[in-house]
Amino acid sequence: MDFSLTDEQRMLQDTVERLVQDQYGFEQRRGYMQAPGGFTREMWNQMAELGLLGVPFAEEIGGFGGGPIETMLVMEAFGKGPVLEPYVATVATTGQLIADAGSDAQKEAILEPMVGGELILAFAHGERDNRYSVNQVSTRAERGGSGYKLSGQKTVVLHGDSADKLVVSARTGGDTMDAEGISLFLVDADAKGVSIQGYPTIDGLHAADVTLDGVEVAEDALIGAEGKAAALIELTQDRGAFAVCAEAVGAMTVACDMTLEYLKQRKQFGVPIGTFQSVQHRMVEMRIELEQARSATMKAAAKLAGDSAEERRHAVSVAKHQVGVGGRFISEQSIQLHGGIGMTEEYALAHYAKRIAMVNNQFGDADYHLDRFAANMTVPETA
Repeated sequence: MDFSLTDEQRMLQDTVERLVQDQYGFEQRRGYMQAPGGFTREMWNQMAELGLLGVPFAEEIGGFGGGPIETMLVMEAFGKGPVLEPYVATVATTGQLIADAGSDAQKEAILEPMVGGELILAFAHGERDNRYSVNQVSTRAERGGSGYKLSGQKTVVLHGDSADKLVVSARTGGDTMDAEGISLFLVDADAKGVSIQGYPTIDGLHAADVTLDGVEVAEDALIGAEGKAAALIELTQDRGAFAVCAEAVGAMTVACDMTLEYLKQRKQFGVPIGTFQSVQHRMVEMRIELEQARSATMKAAAKLAGDSAEERRHAVSVAKHQVGVGGRFISEQSIQLHGGIGMTEEYALAHYAKRIAMVNNQFGDADYHLDRFAANMTVPETA
């Protein structure tokens, strides 16, 4: 498999890395965190001007016409910030869901303004007790009048407190655990009956709990076929898992680089501690974990671009598990090798460690994806 980048991909990578390097210094990021929603609209608009919000979308709507590889390049660079803007919520997941399954009217109303930075989206699927499940949906959508009435609660909706529109999963049929009967709806965040409680997460990003109390939506708010959304939800979750894996690779790279630089400067017994063999071994192990995570994420990008849902599930789960396990190892070793300073709020490493930890818990943690991979393995028949 050829992993070399095209000229366009290299230009995209250079653009994003320059943006992060120039405008996401540690103190700058801490300032951005104080803005409403935990990020600045100025930076979001700048991303739109650079074309980053259109990376995975068709050129006809102002997009870049890219795919998973381009998304990986953007997210890995963002991980080096780490960036606070709602890129995963808006572009990597919800926007692509609408591009895949939305009606022509929905695409026209949502995608161009989103690519232009005018709309922020959020995917409201998680519920209090569904533990990463695609099919476990308790929120109900009852037919009534000229549309549907939605009632239920969604939890930990990434950037839900900043969203202009939500894509909400709700059950139009079947029991709570059934794959059949789940539908998706486009809901205005300020619609009557929608209550949003936002809060910061430990990594500086924001999430929200969303309550839907008899929210009325028209027939044309339905995305795709009624009751057939389970496969689309799984694809969207896999896209999100892949995107945060790429982001984590960027954060893990910085954690390794910061630690290596510290080992060259910190002295004990009159020599840099990086000269000690045991410390060198730890640094090598960290780099091994990083490269394994990077390789697994690259394979997931290739499989997301393919047509096989089974291969996509396998590759994404491998990447998510590797990033979860490897990211934890790198974070712990980085902090251990730095000593007490690695845990302080005033030192950048702690912020990377927090983001890496949160990535493990988004779109399925390492244990969840290990179980999913095992459950989907096929055992060859014996003669």
